[in-house]
Amino acid sequence: MEKVIERFIFVSRWIMAPFYLGLVIALAVLLFKFGVELLHFVTHANEFDEADTILGILALIDLTFTGSLVIIVIFSGYENFVSKIDASGHSDWPEWMTKVDFSGLKQKLLASIVAISAIALLKAFMNLDRGVDEKQLMWLVIIHVVFVLSGVVLAWTDKLSEKAH
Repeated sequence: MEKVIERFIFVSRWIMAPFYLGLVIALAVLLFKFGVELLHFVTHANEFDEADTILGILALIDLTFTGSLVIIVIFSGYENFVSKIDASGHSDWPEWMTKVDFSGLKQKLLASIVAISAIALLKAFMNLDRGVDEKQLMWLVIIHVVFVLSGVVLAWTDKLSEKAH
């Protein structure tokens, strides 16, 4: 009976596979939004001042970081929770994709979230002369600091757990 239960639990990891496939579809939607933003940026570039140009570029960087975050979740999550991916035969396969454990996944996710938060904060700072709401700016700073501190605490606890093993 125990073997049957363990086999059932082990096979149940495949329930996660559709989630990762859904994230691939979400990545395609993000690509569409990136294309729309890029088209708007290129077609209106002659109307932009320096600040608008920088904000347009930051919007593209923000979408790119978000796409990278989704890729990290797809590959690392699939590798850690569903099945190993056979990287042989793919000469351009990034080495990190088969070497990120759950701790590394958490750190990469939080680092990406901090970067996305930093872009949002930078965009708000770039709009200061356009009347950015001070309360909104305060919350953006607080949220960013919380993400940064969370990253530091996560790295510290991971380091402590490595020493314990």
